[in-house]
Amino acid sequence: MANSIHLLPDHIANQIAAGEVIQRPASAVKELLENAVDAGASEIKLIINDAGKALIQVIDNGKGMNPIDAQNAFARHATSKISSIEDLFQIRTMGFRGEALASIAAVAQVSLKTRLAEDELGTSVEIENSQVSETSPIACPVGTSISMKNLFFNVPARRNFLKSNSAELKHIIEEFTRVALAFPEIYFTLTNNGQDVFHWEAGSFKQRAIHVLGNSYQTKLVAVGEKTDYLTISGFVGKPETAKKTRSDQYFFVNRRFIKSAYLHHAIANAFDGLIPKESFPSYILYIDVDPAQVDINVHPTKQEIKFEDDKIIYAFVQAAVKHALAQFSIAPSLDFSLDADIQQLDAIQKPLTQEQRNNTTSSSLYAGFTQKNQAHFIPKVSEAEKKEWKSFFSELPSSDQNEAEQGNESFIVKSSSMGLYKDASPVMVREDATLLQINNTYILAPVDAGFIMVHQQLAHERVLYEKYQKASVQPHATQKSLFPVVLELSVPDAILLEDMIEDLAIIGYEIEPFGQNSFIIQGIPADVISGNEKNAIELLLEQFKHFSGDIKFSKREKLIRCMARQSAIKAGQSLSQKEMHSLIESLFNCDTPNVSASGAPTYIDFKEAYLDGLFSK
Repeated sequence: MANSIHLLPDHIANQIAAGEVIQRPASAVKELLENAVDAGASEIKLIINDAGKALIQVIDNGKGMNPIDAQNAFARHATSKISSIEDLFQIRTMGFRGEALASIAAVAQVSLKTRLAEDELGTSVEIENSQVSETSPIACPVGTSISMKNLFFNVPARRNFLKSNSAELKHIIEEFTRVALAFPEIYFTLTNNGQDVFHWEAGSFKQRAIHVLGNSYQTKLVAVGEKTDYLTISGFVGKPETAKKTRSDQYFFVNRRFIKSAYLHHAIANAFDGLIPKESFPSYILYIDVDPAQVDINVHPTKQEIKFEDDKIIYAFVQAAVKHALAQFSIAPSLDFSLDADIQQLDAIQKPLTQEQRNNTTSSSLYAGFTQKNQAHFIPKVSEAEKKEWKSFFSELPSSDQNEAEQGNESFIVKSSSMGLYKDASPVMVREDATLLQINNTYILAPVDAGFIMVHQQLAHERVLYEKYQKASVQPHATQKSLFPVVLELSVPDAILLEDMIEDLAIIGYEIEPFGQNSFIIQGIPADVISGNEKNAIELLLEQFKHFSGDIKFSKREKLIRCMARQSAIKAGQSLSQKEMHSLIESLFNCDTPNVSASGAPTYIDFKEAYLDGLFSK
């Protein structure tokens, strides 16, 4: 019987390894940039064509290689950074694994040119499908230039799984930015399809942070700096006003290596507790320098997940360092006892207190609780007459609200979708002359036949907008031209993303045109959107789109529609008039699927009379 187990040929083994190391063009960019950093380069240039699918070239002025090293560099497990097992636990270099170049050579056509400073001529190596096709001396500058062309040319199935150019370029820029942030003393440039994208001069950590985050952060960064025998923490956190609704502009580096850590992010979030809204995320660029022996970085193929010997100590240090920085710069919460001069102009201050008002105030039990001794926790008995006063809470609203509700024409009857959450498909009736009640500026109580419904105003409006934007795909939404067009300046990743979304935004009413490098001009907005906040609306839309999460793989247009609906919807906590509440409920029940939002959450809950009676039965 023939043996069934055999050794894989080297070129197949390399392709399998490449599937782990080189997942997309950005993976190759990361590996090549880290090798250039380890070579001691002071200048690194990244050149890409077709979002890295056609060409990725990294040029550095590092120490270079001799002819033998130039060929050995493409062998599996070849490295200049580890010679013994002890070295594995003292790693401070970036590309130490020894599989990057071998993996790249297995899935791309690679050309390498390199020269040592003491050599007159350099070496040129051509590799295809893991095989060296040509080696020759060549005149070239000191350092290394490595080019990889036609990524996955010999693995067409892998190439078919690559995303659009804009999506792949976004990932490349992310990797480029992370390496550039870790090494601000190095000059970095990025060229895409012959156009300069980034041009970052060598400088300090703060200068590089401003390059990446934008000039608007010039006065919005707080320095963090704590040094102990165990570790050193440095970097910057954004002031509370820079907090965003998504997890962008967050960078953690351990020994100059970018990492992702939800655990350490929680430490920073705790330090910002009380300073930013609960649903917002702080901006930060933090560098942790710790003994490599205390860290295990070889736990994930991309090296973005690491293990600390003592996670709790790192957590406590990070949280304390950020809290100390915020307190040192007087950003922590404090009471302001200074009196605003504008307060003096209010009617409550200007008008005198009448004797009748004084008597009514001093006779209340609340007044006694603040003025008499030992009354802070005393709860007085309530008389029978006062107990009955609660019924006035449910009395009809003042005539002004009633008149406002009566401005409608007729009551409307709509039927909930048979595909809804509720088995009872009886018609849901809300009379237009009915008085609606808003609770906590979030929930709307509306009487219906045999009970009432409780509507979540934000989720309900999201459903209304979602279906409206969906139908706009068939019939484009109306656009209102801006009298004074707004110019929008974005970062490079956001500019690439917006340019890819312009056509889809036009369908729902936005008219946006490119206006120079990384700038756009907003010529028009949807007809039913109030003008004046176009810039913030687009910026927030981009943030939500970048960090859109869903269990199902949605198309770009579907993601855009969902983000637009979420952004433009009435928010929980917003006070609504009777007319606005009636209009929202009418629009909701005119939807094809009124009972659930686009995300699947219920928009309203139906309380039947029989159910309510059961709550109070013995």
